[in-house]
Amino acid sequence: MSRRRAAVLAFAWAFLISGTAGTRANDRPFGVGREVPRSEVAQSDLTVFPDGAGLPKGSGSVREGRDVYALRCAGCHGPKGEGDDNYPALAGGRGSLRSSRPELTIGSYWPHATTLWDYTRRAMPYPQPGSLSVGEVYAVTAYVLYLNAIVSESTVLDERSLPKIDMPNKNGFVRDSRPDFTPKRP
Repeated sequence: MSRRRAAVLAFAWAFLISGTAGTRANDRPFGVGREVPRSEVAQSDLTVFPDGAGLPKGSGSVREGRDVYALRCAGCHGPKGEGDDNYPALAGGRGSLRSSRPELTIGSYWPHATTLWDYTRRAMPYPQPGSLSVGEVYAVTAYVLYLNAIVSESTVLDERSLPKIDMPNKNGFVRDSRPDFTPKRP
C-alpha cells in the first residue's frame, strides 16, 4: 500500500471515529452541575425600576455604609469616591455635564437612586459581585449618596425611602418613546 493511500485511509478512519465518539458523548449527560431551583433563580433574578418596584425589603444607614464602603469599595474608588486612573469617581462633578470635560458621577449624571442600588447589587464589589447583603447594598447606596451631598449623614434607606430621593440629574434624560419599547414590570 502506498504512503498516500495509507494516509488517506488513516485520516478517513480518524474522521469516522471522531464523529461517532462525538455522537455518543452528546447522547449522555456530563454529570456536572445541577438544576437550579426556582427559589435560587428568584434571588438573583431581580429587576429594580426607578419607582422602586422590585426593591427587596431591607435597610441601611449612611453610618453603616461608611464602614462597608471602607472595607469593600474604597480600595478601587478611593476613600471619598474620587476614583483613580483605573476606577471611576463616584462623587463630585455636579454641574459639569455641559462643560468640555463632563464628570459622569452618581451625583452629576445618574437620574435615579434606585439605579445605584441595582448596579451595586449586581456588579459590586468588582472582585466579588453580588457578595453584599441587601442591607449592605442599602447602606453603601446611602453612603455614596451622602458623598454626593444628596442625603444627610443621618439617612437610613429602605425600599420605601430610596425611590423618593431626588437626584440632581433626574430630568436629564428623555424617555424612549418607540412603540416597540415597553419596560416589563415585575
